Amino acid sequence: MNISVPTYNPTEIERKWQEKWEADGLYHADIDYSRPKHYALTMLPYPSGDLHIGHWYAMTPSDARARFMRMQGYNVLFPMGFDAFGLPAENAAIKHNIHPKEWTYRNIERMRKQLKSMGAMFDWRREAISSDPEYYRWTQWFFVQFYKHGLAYRKGGMVDWCPSCNTTLAREQVVGEDRVCERCGTPVIKKNLEQWFFRLTKYAEELLSFEGIDWPERVRTLQINWIGRSEGAAVTFRTEQGDPIEVFTTRPDTLWGATFMVLAPEHPLVEKVTTLEQKAAVEAYIYQALRQSDIQREAADREKTGVFTGGYAINPVNGERIPIWIADYVLMSYGTGAIMAVPAHDERDFAFARKYGLRIIPVIQPEGMVLDGDTMEQAYTGPGYMINSGPLNGTYVNGKGHNDPGIRKVIEYLEAHGLGRAEVSYKLRDWLISRQRYWGAPIPIIYCPKCGTVPVPEDQLPVLLPDDVEWRPTGESPLKLHPTWRFTTCPTCGGPAERETDTMDTFMCSSWYHLRYLSPHYDQWPFDPREYDYWMPVDTYTGGIEHATMHLIYTRFFHKACRDIGITKGNEPMLQLRNQGMVLGEDSEKMSKSRGNVIAPDDLVARYGADTVRAYLMFFARWDQGGPWNSGGIEGVHRWLRRVWSVILEPVNEPNQADEATLRQLRRKVHQTLRSVTRDFREFEFNTIVSSLMELLNEMSKAKQNGAWGSMAWDEAVDIYLRMLAPVCPHISEEIWALLGKPYSIHAQAWPQVDEEAAKEEMITIVVQINGKVRDRLTVNSEISDEEVKALALQSEVVQRYLGGKPPQQIIYVPRRLVSIVV
Repeated sequence: MNISVPTYNPTEIERKWQEKWEADGLYHADIDYSRPKHYALTMLPYPSGDLHIGHWYAMTPSDARARFMRMQGYNVLFPMGFDAFGLPAENAAIKHNIHPKEWTYRNIERMRKQLKSMGAMFDWRREAISSDPEYYRWTQWFFVQFYKHGLAYRKGGMVDWCPSCNTTLAREQVVGEDRVCERCGTPVIKKNLEQWFFRLTKYAEELLSFEGIDWPERVRTLQINWIGRSEGAAVTFRTEQGDPIEVFTTRPDTLWGATFMVLAPEHPLVEKVTTLEQKAAVEAYIYQALRQSDIQREAADREKTGVFTGGYAINPVNGERIPIWIADYVLMSYGTGAIMAVPAHDERDFAFARKYGLRIIPVIQPEGMVLDGDTMEQAYTGPGYMINSGPLNGTYVNGKGHNDPGIRKVIEYLEAHGLGRAEVSYKLRDWLISRQRYWGAPIPIIYCPKCGTVPVPEDQLPVLLPDDVEWRPTGESPLKLHPTWRFTTCPTCGGPAERETDTMDTFMCSSWYHLRYLSPHYDQWPFDPREYDYWMPVDTYTGGIEHATMHLIYTRFFHKACRDIGITKGNEPMLQLRNQGMVLGEDSEKMSKSRGNVIAPDDLVARYGADTVRAYLMFFARWDQGGPWNSGGIEGVHRWLRRVWSVILEPVNEPNQADEATLRQLRRKVHQTLRSVTRDFREFEFNTIVSSLMELLNEMSKAKQNGAWGSMAWDEAVDIYLRMLAPVCPHISEEIWALLGKPYSIHAQAWPQVDEEAAKEEMITIVVQINGKVRDRLTVNSEISDEEVKALALQSEVVQRYLGGKPPQQIIYVPRRLVSIVV
């Protein structure tokens, strides 16, 4: 047959179809009540300027899954946008003398083109950019709602501060073990600034529940640990001057053994309790402590240090006078910034007490052992009977938490005597949203000398960032330095007032972007309620697990807070979450420019085409695990796609007719593959999807050589193969589909149905085990009954030899797999 088959040219094919899909609006997702909806969301990128291979690894398999759901009959929304505020734009402004807005939008333009080169089914009409005024107007609106409902408040908070640059620093701007400013090398200190917070802790208990959502166990564990729920008691000690010091303890049963107190160096009472004799030592210690990060201060393997303040507190349960120390391992940001120290029953307190010669009094005695504070070699943290504990001597305590009868009895005693109360504490802190930056959404608050703190009226939003700003090498916020921007009038009294110069944490923008995708140009509310009611909640959310404890907690909090205000509905924003792993360099190290192991996706697309890059990223490793890049591997995937082209399109020179066995085997393999690929798409097992398609192509090639080409079985195989390939490699599948004269577009076709009858194996192999070891194999008809399989196994010569004429003790049959005989 003289049929001309065009050459496979990925560059031409991919450009052609991307332009046609866009012109036709093929991927536009509109409300359609006749179909079930599926909101597929992948984490939006920061516009750094270049799309890296990690973006492709997150997004293209997510796109394939969204395409599969569309072919399954769902009306699929798969949007894209940019998380566009942030510090890198300001650093670029200082370094290259370019305005953050210009830098950001130039990068967005470049990255949008790169994203389009993926061939993903993004509905670009719904693009949302967090630095657009029409976006951050509503970010500010949300802040105002939180403020009006008591969820936003201002208080002092510790920040990293460079005394030389006179500015706050982000974590990444503090470098080295000595913690110096990356710009000028000055030692960084902690400084207390008035800042804005959201009441994240109000939702701590609800955030511990994952009812009704399908999220990975690892993410749930990370969030549970991050929230850090503890049950115990709040107990009030007092200084000798009468000032209260509240502590939270999970072991109120050990109160009688508290022999000293420890305050965080930045605790507000430190100055008051410090004596004149100790003042110099305390001040020197505070200076050193405030130069360290919280992580450094809490490190388990770090030697504990501290300084005596000279002051004393009174133990409320026994009236004992106990010394007050400061130590850097106690943090003001955790709990109350004060602890009662019980060295006999806490390892950290024990080491501290031994180092500084402080008293150790056992108050929990294990059975069969007598503890002596003078001779103990380590703290005892197990169960036992309370001793040296006044009226509660003899009470048995077996652990922590309010469910322990001994702990409950102690708390009842404390409450009855007004000394304390049952309490649940969380490691989770309220969300600090203030940033002393320019390139962010301005916090919509006005400070008036007469009226105090006043939110900007909703009809005056957005509070726009000024474009005419100057950048100092120090990194100070231009909003503070601007000659006119911060000066305004009070919306309540009309008098002179000043704007808040802090901007919002960029996590605020990314906590609600999934809502703005619903209607990015809607100007009556953050989203069109009709779109919300149709599309929400998000059905599938994909992205990196590194966001488990910040973005994913913040976005859940945001949804729940908005629910209580009456803005959103339901308890959770995202029903299903799946995380991808990481693509490493060929040296198995994390990709970085300094290592020279970075893989640029643009170069790969130019060389192989987007379909090859997509397929390789889905094939080379388990998507949830990732792995090292392999240049040889991508070559193999490229060869496979060229074979797909030739096997399907190139006719047979001298066709002959295949026998029934060949056609039956072809249909069997096609429907078995369809069954496994369907399951794997549902389960995000992308690597086995591609390997199954490779395997099926080999079977199709063999059947073609044996005369299947042109038969109904062949046409069915080609049709199903292209539909299965379409989500993974959208361009080549569309092109071949069109060349075969099939209706446009393959991406609008239904997912094929498995013919279970055709997929059945005619013969299956059953393994025969004797006493756990494989001794024989039986090849039988797939329709054979359980009893027939057992009978055939017992008739086997090998089995007869082991039985020696005796009946078996036990015979177990695992259907279609094995017979296990115990002799």
